[in-house]
Amino acid sequence: MARKRYQQGSVYLVGKSKDKWVGRYREDVIGIDGNARRVRREVILGSKRDLPTKRLAQRRMDSVLSRINGLDYRPGRVATFEEFVERWKVEVLITQQPSSIRAVKSHLKCHIVPQLAKLRLEQFSVENQQTFITRMFERGVSRKSVLNVLGTLSSILTTARDWGYNCEHIDVRKLRLPPRGERYEAPHFTIDQLQHILAIAEEPWHTLFCILTMDGLRAGEVLGLQWKDIDLDRRLLHVRRSAWYGHVQTAKSKASETVLPMPQLLVTVLKKYQTQWKPNPQGFLFVTRNGRPPSSNKVVEYHLWAILDALEIPRCGLHAFRHSHTALLLDSGATPKVVQRQLRHADARTTLEIYGHVIGEAQREAVEKVASIVDGNGRQSTTIN
Repeated sequence: MARKRYQQGSVYLVGKSKDKWVGRYREDVIGIDGNARRVRREVILGSKRDLPTKRLAQRRMDSVLSRINGLDYRPGRVATFEEFVERWKVEVLITQQPSSIRAVKSHLKCHIVPQLAKLRLEQFSVENQQTFITRMFERGVSRKSVLNVLGTLSSILTTARDWGYNCEHIDVRKLRLPPRGERYEAPHFTIDQLQHILAIAEEPWHTLFCILTMDGLRAGEVLGLQWKDIDLDRRLLHVRRSAWYGHVQTAKSKASETVLPMPQLLVTVLKKYQTQWKPNPQGFLFVTRNGRPPSSNKVVEYHLWAILDALEIPRCGLHAFRHSHTALLLDSGATPKVVQRQLRHADARTTLEIYGHVIGEAQREAVEKVASIVDGNGRQSTTIN
């Protein structure tokens, strides 16, 4: 490549009314293949109303070229989203958890690649980011899903910047997101529903549902349990791994790997289950015929839903047991901090945001006690001693 020379670029008017100044220049770049090349660039400098003379437009152009004309200038790396994403999938995505890979591939296939494939990374400005969000919103994508897709994009762009590509990061504070919809109410069971579910559930699902209900584990965590994780004497349960579609993986996060206390009733359930448990090489509590942990969707579809249908309870997933466990903790008077530790949330605010809508009997009794102190006219009740 020829040596870099000082550039002044060219400035000219475009548009039907010749009312917009455009600057043209050349820049050295390094492509996705690692080869350097010189490309022609164009940039909109402003309107003729803002820049009445060519001399003023040239001054604006000089500021654009200051980076390229600087003594410390080095060619930047460039790539389209389509080019970079293919490499990112091979080098970065493959290191993530299988469950995360599945979600990210969905984001890429449904949203990112169709809209951004031919766009260069450095062109994904705040303006283009907003256009991307607006198009998703127009297609009916929920606010939560939009944020998840932006999370994937942020990870891609962060890697690109670390590797030397020219691109902006995503700052959600600069973007207009879809409005918040109605507050999502996580499915959960009442005490009466839980008792009926556990009463008719057969093994091994009875024990599985008991663990979910009494210790609030995630579905993948309970399916990944091995007997070496269960300390019946000290009533402790170790969360060390998770199972996803029959494949064993590490826990969701470092915070998820922990030791949880087990109530005596759960210990009794596990001791009984151990007497009829069929051994398998790795000691999993729950396995299929091929010796692998079952998939959570199969447990839901073929076992949980059959019970819920029989009891005329609306269908939901295994996570409803975790929500129910949380509601019972709050009902029992546990503080948000205690609930946070039990659920292994990084922030207690996450616990309240997800489960704050759960109104239990203890909460109702509390407000009834408050109301009983004052009568309907605002006077203190005379029946209170």
